[in-house]
Amino acid sequence: MKNNTHRKIDKKRKRDRFKDLITSPTIILGIIFVFVLAILMLVIFLSEQKTNSEINTIFDTIWYTLVTITTVGYGDIAPASVTGRIAAMILLIAGVAIFGALSGKFASFLFDRQQKKDRGLLKMNNMKNHFIICGWKPNFDKILEGILYANPEISGDKIVLLNNAPLTEMEKIKSADKFKTLNFLHGDFTDEETLLKAQIKSAERALVLADNSVNYSSLEIDSRTVLAVITIKNLNPKVYCVAEIIDSKFEKHLSLAHCDEIVLTSNYEQNLLVQASSGKGMSHILSELISDDSESGLEIIDIPEKFIGQTYEEYKNSLKTNDILIGLLENTGNFYKRRKEALAEAQKNPDIEQIVSNLKKVKTLKSNQPHFNPKNDYIIPANSKAIFIHGSKLEEEKSF
Repeated sequence: MKNNTHRKIDKKRKRDRFKDLITSPTIILGIIFVFVLAILMLVIFLSEQKTNSEINTIFDTIWYTLVTITTVGYGDIAPASVTGRIAAMILLIAGVAIFGALSGKFASFLFDRQQKKDRGLLKMNNMKNHFIICGWKPNFDKILEGILYANPEISGDKIVLLNNAPLTEMEKIKSADKFKTLNFLHGDFTDEETLLKAQIKSAERALVLADNSVNYSSLEIDSRTVLAVITIKNLNPKVYCVAEIIDSKFEKHLSLAHCDEIVLTSNYEQNLLVQASSGKGMSHILSELISDDSESGLEIIDIPEKFIGQTYEEYKNSLKTNDILIGLLENTGNFYKRRKEALAEAQKNPDIEQIVSNLKKVKTLKSNQPHFNPKNDYIIPANSKAIFIHGSKLEEEKSF
């Protein structure tokens, strides 16, 4: 019954679309133009076929009409009769008018498209495996610069900026050569329709910033971040989602929404100040580890497949590098995929009690969980990466 109803609705929609198409002014004008053109061609053919040796067939008439109406005017064929010349004059005037109108329309289309692109109103068509950055905040250009530096494999045309920031701010960013290829979409990133315009369903990664594009309170900023992550994950569970929040009480909500990474900016700032207050230079150490400009710092490296399922000691002994291995990053990648794999693995055991125990572990599964300095006999699980501290070039030179 429902299928029949859907078919009837689809048929009605198709009929309505066809009706709208054939009754549109453009189609009507096109039909009138073709009709008038056919009459003029017939007039030229009938008036010239007996008096003009150059126009003897319908093909000659079509050739002359096309050459005239496109204002090319080769001059190889010309009407000789008065009637034929009058028809040719009409064709010439029509040709100039039509091509003038078409040129204007095309120029207007290009200008309108560029205006929409600059204002962030253009839909992102044919975007796949791209990176969507939601929100805006002061020093946004520095954040973008750091993102491009940290992700050299992502080209600028694969990045979509989605926010409600003042257009003057976005124009400043787009004016910089390094950001020219970035795509911009103006709108509310918590809105489903806006996210669909950004092609969220085919996106590979999404970053939700603590948005300051409007004068929101801290509570509103975090609430919008949670709403955005929930909407993004509903539209595309496979997208790798990172969110920035101000208050830690919202962390639980983001975890329930399966946010892959949660950044607590205020906590980091507070911890940095607390560590600096000890007078041991801890703030310098932390800054050196996470700075983009530093030659040294933390590095996340893929573990060769042959060491997955082997002991931590075996992998550690196989390393031939001056960098220091400090631990593992487990359950890396998209949380949706990791959870799905863990569920499938948990149900392989024939023992019901073991299955229940495994499912409980899946429930507490956390994405990108660091495990520092594990024991030597610790078995490296699948989807793990190695955490290294990379030394500066100066230190490496001294070591030789």
